[in-house]
Amino acid sequence: MNILGIESSCDETSVAIVKDGREIIINLVASQISTHRKFGGVVPEVASRKHIEVIIPLLEKVFQETGMNWKKIEAIAVTIGPGLIGSLLIGLSAAKAMAYVKQKSLVPINHLEGHIKSVFLTHPDLEFPFIALIVSGGHTSLLSVYDHTKFKLLGATRDDAAGEAFDKVARFLHLGYPGGPLIDRLSKKANSSAIKFPRAYMDKDRFDFSFSGLKTSVFNYVRSRDLAFIPGEEISEGIPDIVASFQEAVVDVLIFKALRACKCEGIKQLVLVGGVACNSRLRDKLKIEARKEDIEVYYPAPNLCTDNAAMIAGAGFFQKIAGNYLTGKDIFNLNATNTVSIGK
Repeated sequence: MNILGIESSCDETSVAIVKDGREIIINLVASQISTHRKFGGVVPEVASRKHIEVIIPLLEKVFQETGMNWKKIEAIAVTIGPGLIGSLLIGLSAAKAMAYVKQKSLVPINHLEGHIKSVFLTHPDLEFPFIALIVSGGHTSLLSVYDHTKFKLLGATRDDAAGEAFDKVARFLHLGYPGGPLIDRLSKKANSSAIKFPRAYMDKDRFDFSFSGLKTSVFNYVRSRDLAFIPGEEISEGIPDIVASFQEAVVDVLIFKALRACKCEGIKQLVLVGGVACNSRLRDKLKIEARKEDIEVYYPAPNLCTDNAAMIAGAGFFQKIAGNYLTGKDIFNLNATNTVSIGK
């Protein structure tokens, strides 16, 4: 079963075709990073306009490069949220039009579910249950995953998500955008123990996250020492140690919560997904700490950690066979939302 996937929740426009939920036929992504870099973050209106410019050419390219036609497409899976409303509407509008005209099923997909399903594109034989740690620019969440359509939300971010905190710290220090890869790179040869930033475990018996206080601690530390970096100049000597110490605080909290969730739920498999799952320190330290608890860790290939349509098409396959799709005029009752939730 070939599923066409469309993803446009933030600043990547992506179209993909995935076979049987696990085999990528094609996965094209048009990134807007260079566009938003000068603003230090994503500008919603600009993102929407960029999606409009590239989504039809991407769709055409998918069929051109694969030689496939609409007869070989079983359904269209599309992200309906959470995300930027304007961006979501571009992908959803295109999907609705194509589904109706081509008489295809339309499968609405939660963006976070898409991230979870991305792991099956790299580890197709992964079995249930597992704990999923989703760490991205807009979301930090922990879920128990029992099968392809059954999730239980254990905890989520109450303020700044981990990726958002990375971006804000990088922007404050004038390091550039996106902040995660830049801080990861600067931290590799720095002292991550140089500054003892707070670990916001909140209630240790619960699984919610908060990184706003940590971000503010970094700001206050830099201001108190007059270490602000000036764009265009060489990065001052103290900055790498600051960002490495900040990164270590984020990583410690993520690992503590994830491993505690595994213990409390009695589950020995942990899946790490989302854009921040590419962070080298998080991957390395999580493996070490998980091994101590006899927990197996899985994560997607790096190119499948960031937003992409292959993960949406993959999720669409499992929702389609579960009967969760729309056809005919019912397609037009589907709306985008930035508050759609996953799990209960």
